[in-house]
Amino acid sequence: MARDRGLEELMREELGDRPGLAEKSMFGGWAFMLNGNLLCCARHDGMLIRLGKGNDGWALALPGVIQMLSGERVMHGWVRGGAEVYGDDTLRRRLLDAALAYVESLPRK
Repeated sequence: MARDRGLEELMREELGDRPGLAEKSMFGGWAFMLNGNLLCCARHDGMLIRLGKGNDGWALALPGVIQMLSGERVMHGWVRGGAEVYGDDTLRRRLLDAALAYVESLPRK
């Protein structure tokens, strides 16, 4: 899959220089890890955001945010937002802040 380097840069800028942040190729895109835990991913079809099981209902109610699928399997706790979502600075920040809050609560790997 083709990467979306523009989205990667937007996410990189939002996430900043925090300790424990790492990046690597994953899911056909570019993944951001925090303390060894998957946080989010930039792909050609949008951004993937990890909110945690049971924490994604509010995000799924937003226009342009859908449940992440892996093939036909629903990935509970993960959402995907297309260009209309990640192009909105406030919405992108809100989703990434929620992902950070969840992933920071997880034990380091």
